[in-house]
Amino acid sequence: MSVLGAQLLRRGDLDAAEPKLRAATAAGDRAAANNLGVLLHQRGYPDEAAGWWRVAAVAGSAAAAHALGRHHRERGDEPAAHYWLVQSAESGHALGAYALADLLAHRGEEGARDWFRAAAEQGHREAAYRLAKITEDRGDEGGRKEAEQWYRQAAARGHRRAALRLGTILERRGELREAGRWYLTSAKDGESRAACALGFLLRDAGDEDGAAEWWRRAAEGGDGNAANALGALHASRGERQTAERWYRAALDAGDDNGAFNLGLLCSAQGRTAQAEQWYRRAAYAGHHEAANALAVLLLQRGDADGAEPWFSKAAEAGSVDAAFNLGILHVGRGDDQGARIWYGRAADDGHAEAALQVGLALQRDGDDHAAERYLRRAAGGGSIEGAFRLGVLLEQQAQEPREGSADVLPGRDEYEEWYERAAEQGHRRAQVRLGMCASARGDVVDAARWYRAAAEGGSPNGAFNLGLLLAREGGEPEAALWWTRAAEAGHGRAALRLALVAARRGELAEGRRWCARAVELGPEEVAERAARLADALADELSA
Repeated sequence: MSVLGAQLLRRGDLDAAEPKLRAATAAGDRAAANNLGVLLHQRGYPDEAAGWWRVAAVAGSAAAAHALGRHHRERGDEPAAHYWLVQSAESGHALGAYALADLLAHRGEEGARDWFRAAAEQGHREAAYRLAKITEDRGDEGGRKEAEQWYRQAAARGHRRAALRLGTILERRGELREAGRWYLTSAKDGESRAACALGFLLRDAGDEDGAAEWWRRAAEGGDGNAANALGALHASRGERQTAERWYRAALDAGDDNGAFNLGLLCSAQGRTAQAEQWYRRAAYAGHHEAANALAVLLLQRGDADGAEPWFSKAAEAGSVDAAFNLGILHVGRGDDQGARIWYGRAADDGHAEAALQVGLALQRDGDDHAAERYLRRAAGGGSIEGAFRLGVLLEQQAQEPREGSADVLPGRDEYEEWYERAAEQGHRRAQVRLGMCASARGDVVDAARWYRAAAEGGSPNGAFNLGLLLAREGGEPEAALWWTRAAEAGHGRAALRLALVAARRGELAEGRRWCARAVELGPEEVAERAARLADALADELSA
C-alpha cells in the first residue's frame, strides 16, 4: 500500500494516493507517514502535514525530520527547526544537511561549512555552490583551488551560477576556450550575466555579431551591463538611435552607466544641454566618471566654480582623471601647490600625465633625483612627452663629469631608448635628439632617417639638421630645400645657411634677402653673423 501510494503521489493523483497512504500509515509505515505529510502539505493543510511528519520523524524518517524542520523554519520557530534538521542531517539526509547549513549560515553560527560539505559530497549542487563561495572567501591559494573544484561539481550538475563563476575564474586565468564553454552552459540555462560575459569573450575574439546576439539575450533578461555593451557597439557603428535605445534599456535595468553613456552620446552629437542632464543624473547616483565628465563640461563652459565640487566628488570616489583635472584647475588659478597635491594623487594611482607634471615640477625645484622617479612612472605608463623628458634628463646626467668614472663602453645609452620610444610615437623633438645621437656615433643613415621623420612632421630643427647632414654628404641642392622649409618656419640658422649658399652662387640679392630673415629670426649670434654678411654683400653689389 505504501509503495502504491507513493507512486500515485509522484504522479499527482492525490485523491487516489491519500487512502493508500493513510492505510499504510495506520499499519505503522513511517515512509507512508512522511508521504502523507507531503500530500497534505500540497493540499494546503500544513499543520496536519506537520503532525504526520512528526510521527514519521520520531520513528526515524530522516526525510520527515527534514520536512518538519523546514516547516518550523517557515513558521519562524528556529530552535525547533534546528532540532529536527540536526536529526535529519545526522541521519545522512542530504537535503537535511543543506537545510541545517543554511539555517546556521543565516544565524551566523559555526558548522555551516561542514554541513554544506556533507550535502555537497552527496551531490547537492546548491550546497556545493555555497561551499565553494565560503571556501573562496578565505582568500588563500588553497581556498581558491578547493573552491574551483566545488564550482565544477555544482556546474556539472546544472547549477548555472556555479557555471558562471567557474567561467569567470577560468577567464581570469587566461583559459578562454573553457571559460566560454561554461559561460555558454550557464547562458543557455537562462543566466543573463553569463550571456553578457560570453558576449565580451566573443567581441574580444573578433566576433561582433555573435557578441551582439548574446548581449541582446542578456539585455532582454534585464542585464544592464549587456544593454550598455550593445549601446556602445551600435554607437561605434554610427547607429546612434539604436545605441540610445539600448542605453535607455540599461538605465531602466538600474544600471547608472546607461545615463553616463547617454551623456557621452549626446556630447558627441553636440547636444550639450542633454549631455549635462544625463551626466547629472548619473553623477547624483554616485557615478564618479559621470561627475568628472559633468565637471569637464562645466569647465569648458567657463564655470570653474561649478566644476570644482564635481571634480572633487569624482576624485574622492576614486576617479584618477578627476584628480588630474583638479590639478589643471589649480594651475589655471596660479595655485601650483594645490596643483602639485592633486597631480601627486593622480600620479600615485597610475595617471601617466599627472606623473609627468609632478616630474616637471620637481625638475623646476632642482630635485632631479625625485623628478627621475616620476618621469619613469610617466614614461612607463605610456606618456610620450614623459619618455622624451626622461631621455633629456638621463642624457644630461650622462654628460655630467663623475669622479673616478671609467670610460663609457660603446653602444646605446638608456636615454636613447627613451628617445626612441617617444620618436616612434611621432614626438618630433625626440626624433631630432635621436638623429643627433646617431650622428654623434657616425651612423649617418640612422641620423638621416630620424631627421627626415622629424622634418616631414613639421620640425624646423629636424629640417635644419637634415640639411646639414645632406650638405656634408654632398647633397647641397636637397639640403637647401630643407633649409628653406626650416627658415620659412622661423629657423634663423637655416636662413643664414641659405644666405651663405646664395652668396657662394653669386646670387647676391637672394643672399641679402635671407640675411635679413636671419637677422629677424635670431638668435643674437646668428643675427650678428647675418648682419655682417649682409654688409659684405651690399659692398659687393655696389662695387
